Amino acid sequence: MKPIFLTAAALLTTLSFAAPISVKAENSAPVRRLLETRECFGCDLTGANLKGAHLIGVDLRNANLKNANLEGANLEGADLTGANLSSANLTDAFVSGTSLNNANLTNVDFTNAHLYNAEVDGAILANIDLTGADVFNTAISVGGEY
Repeated sequence: MKPIFLTAAALLTTLSFAAPISVKAENSAPVRRLLETRECFGCDLTGANLKGAHLIGVDLRNANLKNANLEGANLEGADLTGANLSSANLTDAFVSGTSLNNANLTNVDFTNAHLYNAEVDGAILANIDLTGADVFNTAISVGGEY
């Protein structure tokens, strides 16, 4: 009986380490709302860990995503109009057909991100990091005109 118990305990321990890391935030109610309803208009997601999240077509208009971790997130078709993304991590993020109009993108890290057909009209683009980013048909340029 003892060997079966030890085998089961070892298996459960291994599975718990192999389980995917869930999306977490200091304020988890808005994160749950976002993931369940695909909208979180005006939500406070400050410092949220949305690493690798599939946020396709979500409504995050006027949301506060300051210092949020969106590394590797898929934001295809998402509406972040008026959102505060200052100091957010969008490393390796997929930002295609995304509205970032009037968003605060100050100090955003877009390292190795894919920005395709993103709308940035009226956005604050101060001190963004585009190292290795793939930018296509988006009004963001380095030292030149769009």
